[in-house]
Amino acid sequence: MAVILGIDPGSRKTGFGIINHVAGRSEYITSGVIRLPAGDLPERLRIIFESVTELVLLHCPAELAIEQVFMAKSAGSALKLGQARGAAIVAGVAQNLAVAEYSARQIKQAVVGTGAADKAQVQHMVKVLLQLPANPQEDAADALAAALCHAHSQQSMIHIAGATAVRRRRMR
Repeated sequence: MAVILGIDPGSRKTGFGIINHVAGRSEYITSGVIRLPAGDLPERLRIIFESVTELVLLHCPAELAIEQVFMAKSAGSALKLGQARGAAIVAGVAQNLAVAEYSARQIKQAVVGTGAADKAQVQHMVKVLLQLPANPQEDAADALAAALCHAHSQQSMIHIAGATAVRRRRMR
């Protein structure tokens, strides 16, 4: 595994977090929030696309982990969120990144240990896991949590595959 870009999509603010995951250890690279101006949605989507593309070109991640759409307060909000996700995903795919999608519950479970964790708990655990001096901004913490979730999921799959291979060799 290598560099992972996590995205917490939003039509007003899109969080990003980049980690390097090697040999079961995750190291913080950078994180932040793409603040989108008020106005037309197509312009905000362009900014998301260009910003994610710039992050990919600057940090060269191998994979993108992104939070899935959840039912927002209204159908209109959910549609805008879906479009923001789409802009980020297309930016990653256009740069040949593998894309993994996780529900908010999966991300919280992987980072905090419970799918019902609140924002403060996610921020705290991201700080602890990445040995940061302070809690990251909420949206950046959510993006880092998505990247950590992906790293943990991939690590688990490697362990499962290895255990299965060992069991097969013993049975023969």
